[in-house]
Amino acid sequence: MLDRKKLSRAYFTRNNIVQHQVKSFNEFIDHGLQKVIGEMGKIETEISGIDDGTETYVRLGTITVGHPVVKEADGAIDRLFPSDARLRNLTYSAPIKLEMTVVQDGADNEPRKADDEARAVEIGVMPIMLRSNACNLHGLADDELRAHGEDPIDPGGYFITNGTERVIMTLEDLAPNKIMTEVENKYGDQIEIAKVFSERYGYRALTIVERGRKSILEVSFPSVPGRINFVVLAKALGLETDSDLVTAVSDDPAIQEFMAENLEASYNLGVATQEDALHEIGGIVAARQAKEYQTRRIGYVLDRYLLPHLGNDVSDRLVKAHFLARMAEACFELALGRRSADDKDHYANKRLKLAGNLMEDLFRVSFNRLARDIKYQIERASMRKRELNIMTVIRPDVLTQRIVYPLATGNWVGGRTGVAQLLDRTDHISTLSHLRRVISPLSRTQPHFEARDLHPTQWGRLCPSETPEGPNCGLVKNFAQMVELSTGIEDTSDIESELYMYGVVAV
Repeated sequence: MLDRKKLSRAYFTRNNIVQHQVKSFNEFIDHGLQKVIGEMGKIETEISGIDDGTETYVRLGTITVGHPVVKEADGAIDRLFPSDARLRNLTYSAPIKLEMTVVQDGADNEPRKADDEARAVEIGVMPIMLRSNACNLHGLADDELRAHGEDPIDPGGYFITNGTERVIMTLEDLAPNKIMTEVENKYGDQIEIAKVFSERYGYRALTIVERGRKSILEVSFPSVPGRINFVVLAKALGLETDSDLVTAVSDDPAIQEFMAENLEASYNLGVATQEDALHEIGGIVAARQAKEYQTRRIGYVLDRYLLPHLGNDVSDRLVKAHFLARMAEACFELALGRRSADDKDHYANKRLKLAGNLMEDLFRVSFNRLARDIKYQIERASMRKRELNIMTVIRPDVLTQRIVYPLATGNWVGGRTGVAQLLDRTDHISTLSHLRRVISPLSRTQPHFEARDLHPTQWGRLCPSETPEGPNCGLVKNFAQMVELSTGIEDTSDIESELYMYGVVAV
């Protein structure tokens, strides 16, 4: 007979209670920070050589995070433990060091070996989550924890900012980069809509394909006023011939009839070739501007704002056209009754942003601000004919303030509020509950009846009874007792090779 007590004791340990928070933060420290640095690669400047026109820039290398320390008034640097941070109203944080090299006239301005520690510059500090791999309590025995003033059964998973314990809430949001369909009634007509929240490097762009009157498809996405005809946009992206366009959408005769109506509408607009399509879009995104400016603006808009998760290069435009074709097919299938509208409350259509994901978004915005400051300082030093030394142009407070302030106030990047909260220490159970809380981004002042209801797909994932009364009811939830979170993977090559073995052909 199964001994349930042994099973519960094996699972309900301090490691499993907040394992989702700690693992997420460890992933951010080990890979997320370097991922943000890799996205930028280098900090470009406006300085160029007089003779050969060579550029001056800052090359970025490996980023590392140390262990929490405190700088005393006499200049000494001591190891910092959480109990000291609480008592002295300090931020439990560790220094961030980044390898940076000024490249001037095509050569390193500071010729040193690649492994030289002098090249790693301190760019700021990073608040450290308790019991994470970077925490000074990591790996200590119970007796050692007591010696440092810590409770051995405290699970960690929170931060200490200015002496207060702050916990980052898990945010619930719609799944990015996934096509979702819905039906709306406008002016007595049924409108079929396919939308996708395209997300790349923290930037989120909503792309919508909707089938309006007379079955004409129109596309809307950021930085474009109004809507663009679907056929015009597809031809501008590279699906120039009618046969390629229709085949990309579907080989179903009923859907091809709808496409015939769309092709006819595009010819009424005078669009037959890719050049015609680009000219038509130029009149929308850069009306009454010179042709050269229109061409640059069209390229920038299509590459940056249309489905950015598929890439930002010119070579990615054809892939974007095929993705739009899938969205168009979803609209037509919805109109023909071959599929139903997607349920936004179904948990397969939701994703959870954990502490590591939110810290990555925060660090990305903060580091971009630091990069702009470094660019300004280098250009000013160059104008004054000073030696370009990376040690003298770094201002660590620029990064530190933009990371610590959101943790202390809860006001996160992207306009979110209440992301970081004061940890509930009423009793031990309320602390554990707070660390396993999930909040929805929906407004508390709106009804949102369906979003507040208990959905069948929440079974085994969310607690059906632990939710507050009042305006937060159903929008603030808690994990079920034995829930474990799965995480996405960066390298999909193994999955792709497995699919190819089963006969799946790449488009």
